[in-house]
Amino acid sequence: MTVLSVNVNKIAVLRNSRGGSEPDIVRAATACLDAGAHGITVHPRPDARHVRADDVRALAELTRSRRVEFNLEGNPFAPPREGYPGFLALCEEVRPAQATLVPDSDGQITSDHGFDFVRDGASLVPIVAHLKSLGCRVSLFADADGASGMQEEQVGRAAAIGADRLELYTGPFADTYSRGGAAPMLERFARYAGLATRAGLQLNAGHDLSQDNLGAFLATVAPIEEVSIGHALIGEALYEGLDRTVRRYIDILEAAG
Repeated sequence: MTVLSVNVNKIAVLRNSRGGSEPDIVRAATACLDAGAHGITVHPRPDARHVRADDVRALAELTRSRRVEFNLEGNPFAPPREGYPGFLALCEEVRPAQATLVPDSDGQITSDHGFDFVRDGASLVPIVAHLKSLGCRVSLFADADGASGMQEEQVGRAAAIGADRLELYTGPFADTYSRGGAAPMLERFARYAGLATRAGLQLNAGHDLSQDNLGAFLATVAPIEEVSIGHALIGEALYEGLDRTVRRYIDILEAAG
């Protein structure tokens, strides 16, 4: 069964909007795990606009004590600055079960594209090797909606980098699904997934997945080892609570097999 890792960045956004320590990100993550989530994801950014380095340390301790996965996302090329030691330094300190590399910049509201493995592959090889030496499973954020020839080239280069998984950036799918007529996009994702699997790569997925579209995605694109869901889940939880919302996602994953 595909597992669920809950991204709790939005809890930190709400806390930071007022200052102080409420809502408590560790308490929120604990509630998600109590409801059946299989892991916790955070994406600390250099500008510390949501999750901070101290949150990463606290959540690493929580997930270690609960024996669940901690997935740390970030851009390994972003330089350290005051209050942000850098992605690799954080990984060296807390040793997350999974390190997901994402090519985001300070100006992005959210991650909105994957790596160009043809352009970035050589730079990623030593980073991936270093993270794996720390005991981290390594996943690379990937665009799966390109034309067939582009997909083949990108997957081939991705496989040569040495990562364990690719995380499919599902924003384009979610966008077309919300407007209707998502079948062609799903076909592209399914083809990319097939190429990646045959190349020996496992697959994660994330970005704008929700209760509304998750089942349709998993019914067509397989096999998906893990979905990382934050924005939609936290938004839905405002109406029904974290416990019930997480349980609804688990139900969807179980129904998908």
